[in-house]
Amino acid sequence: MLKIKLTRTGKKNYPTYKIVVNEARDKRDGKYLDLLGIYNPNTHPHTLKFDQKKIDYWLSQGAKPTFTVARLIKK
Repeated sequence: MLKIKLTRTGKKNYPTYKIVVNEARDKRDGKYLDLLGIYNPNTHPHTLKFDQKKIDYWLSQGAKPTFTVARLIKK
């Protein structure tokens, strides 16, 4: 099952995240199928950039977003 989820990147105590498509059972920070966007919660306001066309494509292929990603892409 494909999931659209966040992978953590960045420095210690300064996380940034990539929004990626990955198998549900794969490691959080492992290899991913496609990079859909980035999220930086440390800036004010938070930085969120993503490709809506890619997200729509993967949703049509059956990928399910995690709760956090679904909340972020609704904004």
